[in-house]
Amino acid sequence: MARTPDDKSERRRYSAQVVDGVERAPSRAMLRAVGFSSTDFKRPQVGIASLWGMVTPCNMHLDGLAKEAGRGVDEAGGKAVPFGTLTISDGISMGTEGMKYSLVSREVIADSIETVVGCQGFDGVIAIGGCDKNMPGCLIALARLNRPSVFVYGGTIRMGQLGDQSLDVVSVFEAVGAHAAGTITSKKLTQIESAAIPGPGSCGGMYTANTMASAVEALGMSLPHSSAQMAESSEKASDCFRAGQAVLALLKRGIVPRDILVREAFENAITVAVALGGSTNAVLHLLAIAHAAGVKLTLDDFTKIGKRVPVLADLRPSGRYSMAELVRIGGIAPMMKTLLDAGLLHGDVLTVTGKTLRQNLKDEPPYAAGQDIIRPLADPIKKDSHLVVLYGNLAPEGAVAKITG
Repeated sequence: MARTPDDKSERRRYSAQVVDGVERAPSRAMLRAVGFSSTDFKRPQVGIASLWGMVTPCNMHLDGLAKEAGRGVDEAGGKAVPFGTLTISDGISMGTEGMKYSLVSREVIADSIETVVGCQGFDGVIAIGGCDKNMPGCLIALARLNRPSVFVYGGTIRMGQLGDQSLDVVSVFEAVGAHAAGTITSKKLTQIESAAIPGPGSCGGMYTANTMASAVEALGMSLPHSSAQMAESSEKASDCFRAGQAVLALLKRGIVPRDILVREAFENAITVAVALGGSTNAVLHLLAIAHAAGVKLTLDDFTKIGKRVPVLADLRPSGRYSMAELVRIGGIAPMMKTLLDAGLLHGDVLTVTGKTLRQNLKDEPPYAAGQDIIRPLADPIKKDSHLVVLYGNLAPEGAVAKITG
């Protein structure tokens, strides 16, 4: 349950140990050099973990988003302290020895955020990620630290365009295969390669990044609509600013991640991932986040929930539409409202707004008539989950297969 701090000093439970008192004068001296004023030492400190880097378009814009989050923190009465951690690109390293670093990077990201926040004594945390392993890495760290926190997704990329053909990163993989088969020329391959990734943002289908962003919103650890916004948009900048304000509100109310990351929240995340036809990687990442939060979650839970949850989203790579097109019709919130009304989501779980999921979705309007990106419950793409857990000699330690159609 949330705990209301008795006084303002309680909101500075961690930073006070670093900066208060005569004996901490050397620490304050060093912090003055990075921009602290005397007033700042009396404010709650919020670490902003930015996974910015020019190694991937998913994260190339996160430094600007971190500044917006910091502005939100400062205007709400806190002191924002941005810091960086690493990121790698699954897409770029795929097919090389470098891919062996991919899943390991999730743990390094979690460890690095926990290390900085724990060492520096930050009272709250905002984590801003954009690529596959960023999001679970951030959530694992936030669950371990258990300090008032909000996750912000960097947003999805615009679709590339070549004539009247819409492209994304998978289009390039497909073009490589077509070139090998002799059905397109080297010139055509280069044209597709040059047009497929037009700027910042995560891969534009319901691949791992957008799946995990949606799952995090369903967990209640990001603000409503955070998962379905374009990377290059005023909405995403506003999302970051409001996240800064939200952390200060969480500090005032004493709400920490493990108040939010309860068993029912993980069931909601699984439900949303299934309804979206999301990536199989959601399974291993949600299991890891649950472990960090002290919540018992198993492969069997995905099977059990999957038997009652239909696939509703016609999204790439198995479907026809891009994440950008889902953003245009309202994102995942109207779908979540439909699932909630049907009794498929737990509405009473707490979220980073300080409200329950049901309260967040109360006034959410339905999708406009005529859209066919998200199907109605009465006419799903598949009546139960696309994620099938295999056992026995098919999968010695249990594996997840994605079944479409």
